[in-house]
Amino acid sequence: MNTLIKILIVLVAVLIVLGVIMVFTASGTYSLTKFNNLYFLFKQHFWKVVAAVTAMILFSYIPYDQYRIYSKWALIGIIIVLVFTFFFAPKVKGAARWLDLGIIQFQPSEAAKVFLIIHVAVLIERIGDKIKDFKNGFIFPLVWIGIVSFLVLIQPNISSGLIIALTGFTLLFVGGARWKHILGVTAPVFAAIATIAMIFQHSQERVLTYINSLLEGGDINIQVLQAKIALGSGGILGIGIGQSRQSDLFLPESYGDFIFSILGEEMGFIGALSVLFIYLILFFISLVIAKKSQDKFGQLLVFGLAFNIIISAFINAGVVVGLLPTTGITLPFISFGGTSIILFAISVGIIVNVGRQTAKTTELKIAQVG
Repeated sequence: MNTLIKILIVLVAVLIVLGVIMVFTASGTYSLTKFNNLYFLFKQHFWKVVAAVTAMILFSYIPYDQYRIYSKWALIGIIIVLVFTFFFAPKVKGAARWLDLGIIQFQPSEAAKVFLIIHVAVLIERIGDKIKDFKNGFIFPLVWIGIVSFLVLIQPNISSGLIIALTGFTLLFVGGARWKHILGVTAPVFAAIATIAMIFQHSQERVLTYINSLLEGGDINIQVLQAKIALGSGGILGIGIGQSRQSDLFLPESYGDFIFSILGEEMGFIGALSVLFIYLILFFISLVIAKKSQDKFGQLLVFGLAFNIIISAFINAGVVVGLLPTTGITLPFISFGGTSIILFAISVGIIVNVGRQTAKTTELKIAQVG
């Protein structure tokens, strides 16, 4: 177990270091042009990375059992923040998603994902076999999933709302819920998500341009076009770190959600594929940690957090190559950003703590038998 934990930490460290390098190469020209400082965005990202690593270390030592006590109140708190964000946060690109806390712009939906995973894991463990009963078990975590998903969707933040719903339903399935109950609510939920997506102009445009690209051919938008040019120009081995041409203001905000394209341009197909492979290894190691956990809460907690990381990574990659509509989902540990990288780091810290607690319990049992 300790070996798996060390490998997990090394993989995350590789992604974070790679992210620091890629943000620097992708943001340099933009920083120099807009802020007259080559290192402006890089320095912002660097301090967020420091905060993320600190948070990961801290949460790796907080006993995960404590989350059972506070999960409900933490989730209620973030729900209140989501409501506040919807009514009072300034709109950026047609969506109210961020709260300006001075030193950082906080995106409540990212915290909501983690808090919801924790509380749903608590509820499923508490409900036990009643999760198979719709009225006496299944409905309780479903209500929380519905509330959080809805509040994120109406920001509008369709992609994050979809991830929240998908992660929630996956946790319910892993936790023992019946297929018929999950499928019974999946259809109306995703129909509601589609309806909300078409109500708001911001999300409607993204969906319609994606559909038109499928029906008529062509690229979804200028970002996807330039991202595909970047990936294509990278070839097999890439053109070299720091040699990106698309980051010279051809690809808008290349240091953010589309940083995977710059990674592919500079490190090539092999580099891009290797990064996706790292996410897969990270996920499978988390599955082993979850399987060996001593309680159902730990199992579901690790699975949910790891699932959120890998689904975010592959959705981001799918957007960059034009397989999915454009979203605001970041590439975990690599994209420029504050809230996302800190929350992903906290998630890994929690996973590490579950692994450590499991290892200690196993060692204690072996000592008692010996």
